[in-house]
Amino acid sequence: MIKKLSLYTIALFGALLLLNSCKKDYEDIQTIDNRKLSEYLAANNIIATPDSAATGYYYVVNNPATGDFYKNTDSILYESTMKSLLSGTVYSSPTANSNLANLVGYVGTVSTVNIAALREVMLKMKPGGSARIFVPSYLAFGKNGNTTLKVPSNDLIEFEITAYAQRSQAALDQQRIADFLTAKNLTGAVKPAGYSGATYIVETTGDASGEAITMASTLTMKYTGRLLDGTQFDSSTDGTFTGTLAGLISGWEVLKEFKKGAKIRLFVPSVLGYGITGSQNTSTGVYVIPPNATLDFDIEIVDVDN
Repeated sequence: MIKKLSLYTIALFGALLLLNSCKKDYEDIQTIDNRKLSEYLAANNIIATPDSAATGYYYVVNNPATGDFYKNTDSILYESTMKSLLSGTVYSSPTANSNLANLVGYVGTVSTVNIAALREVMLKMKPGGSARIFVPSYLAFGKNGNTTLKVPSNDLIEFEITAYAQRSQAALDQQRIADFLTAKNLTGAVKPAGYSGATYIVETTGDASGEAITMASTLTMKYTGRLLDGTQFDSSTDGTFTGTLAGLISGWEVLKEFKKGAKIRLFVPSVLGYGITGSQNTSTGVYVIPPNATLDFDIEIVDVDN
């Protein structure tokens, strides 16, 4: 019995030595990621702060001198770039004419992957601030990567986030319209009361004695619709388009202020247009009008039928 026990003990000791030897030759993904992340920050002279819970990500925040930090229940309007630390490949970037918007507490879900580092850093930001977040793969898309965004397995990710100073989409829309008018040297803009920020410039006043336009009036119109960067998304200029204001985006309700023959340039904030959903091509899924896009229309009222 003593002899058998001794042989068993020797075998067990040998197995433990073998396991320890293998363990020394093997690095888990956390160790590999942490080393690569440290090397990247050092090589690029980036002084970043480790997260307070020491989960493995780092961040750099640049905030304005004044203002309050975001809370979970606050809306944040922002732009974001996501790229690979290893290859520099850009997986997503800001879209012209659009912006991201969400409650801070809900930020972090990207194609079913929950990246808590995003919202945790946003809680250290103020409106108008920016941040860089360096995330190891095990806190990002992990070993599975992300086929939709074409992120490979075990890729380290950098997020660059810029928050707008405005705390509401309506306020940001108004700033975009004001900036556009200034950049294009457009004058005579009117923002009538009761239309939630729709803004127009009158080119032709129309027939002052014509019929009043109501939500139920059938209007025959010519129009061209553009995004603020000039991209045309729709047009009907042959005088065959008809519709009622009740059936159009709410920003067009301002046409009640006009009569037959009027020609205006109308700027529609996203909250009166296609909002956070935008408008997509039903066949391709490509956005014709991106989410949170402010719109620029040329409109002529050809006829009014009550």
